[in-house]
Amino acid sequence: MRQLKLMNVIEAPIISEKSTAAAENARQIAFRVRRTATKPEIKDAVELLFKVEVESVHVLNVGGKAKRSGRFVGKRADWKKAYVKLKPGFDIDLSVA
Repeated sequence: MRQLKLMNVIEAPIISEKSTAAAENARQIAFRVRRTATKPEIKDAVELLFKVEVESVHVLNVGGKAKRSGRFVGKRADWKKAYVKLKPGFDIDLSVA
């Protein structure tokens, strides 16, 4: 049951200029994770899914943007981002998927 829960912690990798630069310079990979995920859960999920060792995890909550559609104002959902730093000698190649 615990492995099944860990498989659902990571929603998607974040591929952007900033995350690519972090991956090249600091061995950090950015992921979109569930809003209820904790640092230990994120660490265990990355180690389980990608067979790597994690050095540290930094998380931040991203607020949803306010958007308009005509005269109506709405708001996108808030979400959580995690920067996972890998130990030396480990790498995740996201371009293969």
